[in-house]
Amino acid sequence: MIERITPPGCPTPHGPYSPAVRAGDFIYVSGQASVDPVTQAWSFGDVQHETRRTLENIKLILAGCGAEMADVVKCTVFLKDGRDFAAMNEIYAEFFGQSKPARSTVEVRFANPDMKIEIEAVAYRPRA
Repeated sequence: MIERITPPGCPTPHGPYSPAVRAGDFIYVSGQASVDPVTQAWSFGDVQHETRRTLENIKLILAGCGAEMADVVKCTVFLKDGRDFAAMNEIYAEFFGQSKPARSTVEVRFANPDMKIEIEAVAYRPRA
């Protein structure tokens, strides 16, 4: 069974996609960026600020799906500037602690040139 999920209190998609899709016991979280879920406005700053806001959004979406950050098995991190890797990694480590998911990190050019980071995640959470 496939379920498309838009949890309340999360950033609203500005395109034709779901914030999360549950397929069986897996939850796929669409790429998230530094958007304030209350105002639905961009929250730009340095890469650490944007990483924190982005991971908070992923955490909100997972909670709305009955999961948590420890359930994440894979992340893909998209960085505007590869030189921001170490600064991003500091904040990333705060969110995952000992629950270290598999990860890929790539340098990209975003459609919005002010963005510094986008992160997508896959979590495994068996249905109760």
